[in-house]
Amino acid sequence: MIDPLIHRKPLTSLQEPCDEPPGRGLFSRFRGYGNQARAKVSALLAVLFLAVIACLGPMRAAVMAQAAFAPVDTALVIAVDVSNSVDERRYRLQMSGIAAALEDPAVVGTILNGAQGAILVSLVAWSDRPQIAVNWTRIASQEDATAVASRIRHLERITGEFTCLADMLRYLNDKVLPTVPAAALRKVVDVSGDGADNCNSQVATPDIRDQIVGYGTIINGLPILEGSEAATLESWYEKNVKGGPGSFVMAADGFEDFGRAIRQKFIVEISALDTPPARRLAATAKLSPETPGRDSSRSKN
Repeated sequence: MIDPLIHRKPLTSLQEPCDEPPGRGLFSRFRGYGNQARAKVSALLAVLFLAVIACLGPMRAAVMAQAAFAPVDTALVIAVDVSNSVDERRYRLQMSGIAAALEDPAVVGTILNGAQGAILVSLVAWSDRPQIAVNWTRIASQEDATAVASRIRHLERITGEFTCLADMLRYLNDKVLPTVPAAALRKVVDVSGDGADNCNSQVATPDIRDQIVGYGTIINGLPILEGSEAATLESWYEKNVKGGPGSFVMAADGFEDFGRAIRQKFIVEISALDTPPARRLAATAKLSPETPGRDSSRSKN
């Protein structure tokens, strides 16, 4: 079969003024070339389009992805420790605590009272192998919150070995934060765990923390004070994890107290109260009088 592209129109014919109506598209120029030629052109254009997308890079791709959602007040990453010290019971206490907090009326009310009345939430389970357990999901109603809470509550258990907090932050920096699918007034990472970083990571925890903060993201800490590191973990989070304007650390007195702590923490993070940490706790106590505040005089065991 003779390739129809051989029988081209003379070059001068392509230089003649085009009198066809606007909007007919590129393929109307190839009426005389046949279906095979048009198929070749279509394939070529598809390849060129993919090449352009690949050349955009992750930052421009993230900007394009933001067209998927309307603007939100907060893009919140919930980073949950699933290392070897977290057994089935502790895992369920964390997931049920996060779920109950997200669907709590006080938390939902804080979301709806924001300037945009919506947030984005992503949940990352981390140890030596961080992974996205719940991808970016919009919450703009009680129904949205209940649906996300149900997904989190019923997540299959994710396990790991070591407490590689620096590697987790690098994963967020490379894979999660650049993919926020909407313009957000603020980006917040909520890190919880029951131990300090114990991995031989290529980058130190404070260094990757500073890099993320430099891009405009706030990192808050929720150390779980249970086990051998309970006496020192809160101060370690203060020095190595939290970062950014208004960042704070709010500890949980063990895994049983995790649900209370994460609920208070969400209210502070979502409302973005521009106050010192001590006043933040007072503010959350006013928003949720039925939940007792953390006892600052507690013993760390």
